[in-house]
Order: sequence, then C-alpha cells, then structure tokens
Amino acid sequence: MTKSNEVTLWGYVYSVEDTTSLELYDNEQTGSIPPEIGKLTNLTILNLSDNQLTGSIPPEIGKLTNLTILNLSDNQLTGSIPPDIGNLTNLTYLYLHDNQLTGSTPPEIGNLTNLAYLFLRSNQLTGSIPSEIGNLTNLSSLTLDNNELTGEIPSEIGNLTNLTSLELSHNELTGSIPPEISNLTNLERLGLFSNQLTDSIPSEIWNLTKLRYLLLDNNQLTGSIPPEIGNLTNLERLWLCNNQLTGEIPESICDLNVNWRNSNDFTIYNNQICPPYPSCIENYVEEEDVVSEPRMTREAADEFWKKLGSSLEAKIASGFTEELAISQAEMIQKEMKNPPSRL
Repeated sequence: MTKSNEVTLWGYVYSVEDTTSLELYDNEQTGSIPPEIGKLTNLTILNLSDNQLTGSIPPEIGKLTNLTILNLSDNQLTGSIPPDIGNLTNLTYLYLHDNQLTGSTPPEIGNLTNLAYLFLRSNQLTGSIPSEIGNLTNLSSLTLDNNELTGEIPSEIGNLTNLTSLELSHNELTGSIPPEISNLTNLERLGLFSNQLTDSIPSEIWNLTKLRYLLLDNNQLTGSIPPEIGNLTNLERLWLCNNQLTGEIPESICDLNVNWRNSNDFTIYNNQICPPYPSCIENYVEEEDVVSEPRMTREAADEFWKKLGSSLEAKIASGFTEELAISQAEMIQKEMKNPPSRL
C-alpha cells in the first residue's frame, strides 16, 4: 500500500517531498499520464518524452507549480492542452510537440512569462494563435508549425523581441504578415511557408539583418522584391516559390549568403518574375521558371494529401486553388525528402 507521502507511477514509488526530477524519457512507457502525478509538487523537471503514452494531459499537471521543464513530446497524447498549464509560471521549457493534441491553444499559456522555448509543432491544434502569446517576452524559440491553425498572425507577436526562431509553417493562416515582425531584430529563422498568407512581403522584414532562413513559399504573397533584400547579408536559405510575386529581382539579391545552385537553399519558381535576372541567379531562375504548371499530377497530389490526413478536395474547400494545392503538395514532398536544418 502506498503511503500518503508517496506516489506510485508506472510501477515506481516516489516520495512526494524528495522527488524533484522525474525523467522517464525513451523508456517504453505506455498508458496514460495518471492524475496522481499532480501530487509531486516539488518537481522541477518532468520529462516523459519519446514514449508511447496515450490519453489526455491531466489537468492535475497544473499543480506542479515548481516545474521549470515540462517535456511530453513524441508520444501519442490526445485531447486539448489543459488551461491549467497556465499555472506553471516557473516554466522555461514547454515541449508538447509531436503528439495528437487537438483543440485551440489556451490563452492561459500567456501566463508563462518565463518561457524561453515553446514547442507545440506537429499536433492537430486548431483555432487562432492567441494574442496572449505576446506576453511571452523571454521566448527564444516559438514553433507552432504542422498544425491546423487558422486566422491571422497576431500583431502581438512583435512583442517577442528575444526570438531567434519563429516557425508557423504548415498551417492555414490567412491575412498579411504583420509589420510588427520588424521588432524581432534577433530573429535568425522565420518560417511561414505553406499557409494562405496574402498581400506583399512587409518592407520591415528586410531590416531583420540576423536572418539566416527566410521561408515564405507556398502562400499567396504578391508585390515585388525590393532592393532592400540585399540587407540580409547573413541569409543562407531563401524560399519564395509558389506565390504571386511580380516584377524584376533586384541585383542586390546577390549580396546574400545563399548557395544559389542548391535548390534546397533557393526557390523562386511558380511566380510571375520578369527578366532580366541578377547575374548570380540567372541560370537557376530560368531553369526553374520554365515550369509554370505543377509537375505533380492531380491524382498524385490527392494521394499525397490523403497520406497527411487530408485530400485535394479538402484543401480546395479550405480556400486553395487547385494549382496551389498541387504545388504545395509537391513542395512539401520535396521538403520531407530534404528537410531544412533547425537552429
């Protein structure tokens, strides 16, 4: 029989008073996270990642107010993120990525003002990005990619001036890129690809001189590329393909640190770019831009989307044109074969 000052979890007995760290990652743990875990109130680290845990995140986890690290990533957790997680105001690391979590991102997450890393990618989260996320001014990395998020990117994202990586790709975000993004002067990675973003690329982006990765492909962006793109002299990867960009490419693009020969570092096809092309890219732009129609067949695109839990018809119903939905499938397939390195 477990004593009142002890808790039994997955066959192990833990002292309520003395247990400050529980790290059972990559341990072949199965079943759900028991609500009794909320009794270990002296925990500062809870790491249950890389297991086969199922079920929902128990709201009792919100009682672990001394936690600085919570890592439940790479499991099979379902259900929504409990709003009780907003009680964990000492958290610096929150990793819930690579699960099957659904529902919206709770606004209570804005209470976690000590967070440096927030990873929610590769779930099935829906709804909009809460404006309260702008309270997390200590964030260094925010990854919400590979979900089903909708709505516009909140302007409050511009409050996150310590961000080095912002990854919102592979969602269903709409509207324009907020000009407040210019406040993110420490940003090294900006990933907004595979959404439904419209309007021109805000001029403020060209002032983010620490950028190494600018990934804006597979949207509905319009307008031209200005000479100010040459300010991004640290840029190593530039993805602009499958948009509606027009005009000429300025010669200043040659000031970037991109390997133009590598198609995983530079893409600009399926736009409405006009010659003449800058000397550094003329051979590669002409080679890619001769293909004005998607190279993947409609049937292949539909089969690809079904493997990701969607379909070509579903993408069209959500607002994509058929050509854009096919082009996006082609691009994502390419990215899966040659994934970009993360910071």
